[in-house]
Amino acid sequence: MSNSRLVYSTDDGDHRRDAAARERSGRGASQPPKGPALPNDGVVRVFREKGGRGGKIVTVVRGLPAADLAAVASDLKRQCGSGGSVKEGAVEIQGDHREKAAARLEVQGYRVKIAGG
Repeated sequence: MSNSRLVYSTDDGDHRRDAAARERSGRGASQPPKGPALPNDGVVRVFREKGGRGGKIVTVVRGLPAADLAAVASDLKRQCGSGGSVKEGAVEIQGDHREKAAARLEVQGYRVKIAGG
């Protein structure tokens, strides 16, 4: 029994050239921000999301002013006892902490709604 396998490819193997061509055509451009389009009504929305994260649940806070993102992220991570980050104008906290996050944001003076499933 042989350990070799026949491999067939229509690709010419020059991946750098293909990536450069995609970039020039705009197909390699950055994707639009994830999540639902939010109205600009001054309400901070707290979501629970799982898609695209390997089945892990993440609490996402959207609608915060850009200047407050880093400070709010740091405070929420400390309050929830969990890791997280700021991505694409949203604060992501690892785990389902919607109630804790909403309560903390209300104490800080934001108008908050728990949204999503």
